[in-house]
Amino acid sequence: MATHETPFDPTLSPDDGEPTRRDVILIAAGGFAAIGAAAALWPLLDQMNPDASALSLATTEVDISHVEVGQALTVMWRGKPIFIRHRTDQEIAKAKDFAVDDLPDPLARNANLPEDALASDDNRAAKDREPWLVMIGICTHLGCIPKGQAVGDYKGEFGGWFCPCHGSQYDTAGRVRIGPAPQNMAIPPYSFLSDQKIKIG
Repeated sequence: MATHETPFDPTLSPDDGEPTRRDVILIAAGGFAAIGAAAALWPLLDQMNPDASALSLATTEVDISHVEVGQALTVMWRGKPIFIRHRTDQEIAKAKDFAVDDLPDPLARNANLPEDALASDDNRAAKDREPWLVMIGICTHLGCIPKGQAVGDYKGEFGGWFCPCHGSQYDTAGRVRIGPAPQNMAIPPYSFLSDQKIKIG
């Protein structure tokens, strides 16, 4: 009469719940493999982070204490010119004395406001600091830099900025009044740190 013996299975633990030597070796090998893979991948992932010089460009602080009424200042932020103008009372009145409905672009294009905010002078100028206007100084047609920041520059029919490339004209709130530019000049995210300092970005 033949007897049936159960074949030996090395994956089964001889005692209930106790790991075998093979289990310990497999767990240790898996742990070392995971640590090795993470150590190999870390330099590849870390090199994709921006370096310190790029991070320093994320924000820019600008001292505006020397900018008198009627003067303008141009600074660079993320490789783009930023126009800062300390507007006169006449420039503010001229910007307010125009119906938003008559503008080619009725939107404020202000990163500090909702996307559908209208292009009134209040929505374009600095909040609670009406004389100050801060914009990205790039024509929205083909990316030229409009004239109007320097003393003696031709500022167009509306006293703001004039693009010498194709003749677009902007008013004293940076809103396009004569094309071919399709949009108002954009306003970057910014805030006043004090009466004499602006943080852009």
